[in-house]
Amino acid sequence: MSRDFEDHCWKDRIDDKLKELYASYARDTRVGPRPAVLAIDYYKAVFAGGSEPINDVNKTHPGSLGERGWNAIPPTQQLFAAARAAGIPVIYTTSMGRGGVGATNRQRTQVASDRFEIQDEVAPAADDLIIKKERASAFFGTPLSAHLRKLGVESLIICGCTTSGCVRASAVDAYSFGYHATLVEECTFDRADIMHEINLFDLHHKYADVMHLDEVIAHLGRVNDKAAPV
Repeated sequence: MSRDFEDHCWKDRIDDKLKELYASYARDTRVGPRPAVLAIDYYKAVFAGGSEPINDVNKTHPGSLGERGWNAIPPTQQLFAAARAAGIPVIYTTSMGRGGVGATNRQRTQVASDRFEIQDEVAPAADDLIIKKERASAFFGTPLSAHLRKLGVESLIICGCTTSGCVRASAVDAYSFGYHATLVEECTFDRADIMHEINLFDLHHKYADVMHLDEVIAHLGRVNDKAAPV
């Protein structure tokens, strides 16, 4: 493995006794074969109000992740650029943006339908797929699996928000459907550090490989090199 298995954002949160209990999960981490990027919920409502502290921005834009979301945009841009250069599909999810069924039990307020369009800074390319969902998982009640089969995708590189919510649900379902899942630490985010860190820790040990952005980009660069003409 290129780095210590526990060399991630949770390392100061998890004590040695807990690490010992999870020692049997340690393994080499990797990006799986024939990957696609699954970009979870980069819609405009998440970024509403700008890069302000989340408690401040939620007073006027409930549901926004404020600076936590905006801090993830530059690394996400790097990830998307590397994926597109390697010819790897980028698939987005967003909310259906209507009443009734919701992704969580959070109290909902009226949000304009255009707030569920993808944020401009990480906007889809013309041929990127956008999956609209009503529950947390990108797989539940959507045609995502059918699209992945058609594209020949065997693994997923997952990014977006929230780590404890839609990212987690999608990663667990990806594992359940037999896809190798890689989570990019710098490109996932949540409302609270503790929720982000603990959920990444749990996913890393049970269902997915949490990797750093530079490791994933290095892998995608090797894919790009193999695809380049001699």
